[in-house]
Amino acid sequence: MNDEGQEKKEERVNQHNRDEIYSKVVRAGKRTYFFDVKATRKNDYYLTITESKKRFGKDGKFFYEKHKLFLYKEDFDKFADSLEDVVNYIREANPQPIDIEDEKESANSYQIGNEVSEESKDFTSVEFDDLDDTAS
Repeated sequence: MNDEGQEKKEERVNQHNRDEIYSKVVRAGKRTYFFDVKATRKNDYYLTITESKKRFGKDGKFFYEKHKLFLYKEDFDKFADSLEDVVNYIREANPQPIDIEDEKESANSYQIGNEVSEESKDFTSVEFDDLDDTAS
């Protein structure tokens, strides 16, 4: 490899090392969140928050749908304060954790007071346990 090629390779390695400062991965159900600290050319740090979801295309192959947020140093305090505020609001306004069984039930029907709605009366709940294994 000539000197020019070596210099370009070293520059790419240095660029990668400068950009990737620190990372944290949070797996949350079907989503994964990436918190990446990066640096600008002037070595100012900023944060990227990426939400990644595995999706399947029409051809059956999977791909990752990503949404990215860039957060700069001058906005850290306002962002952190607002995030803490809304998280605290949710915890106070809805203190009970969501029960998976309750979610399944609410998907099958909904109630108004103690009365089951007319729409849900026509709905038949089918459990996979009800299927006979000998049918296949």
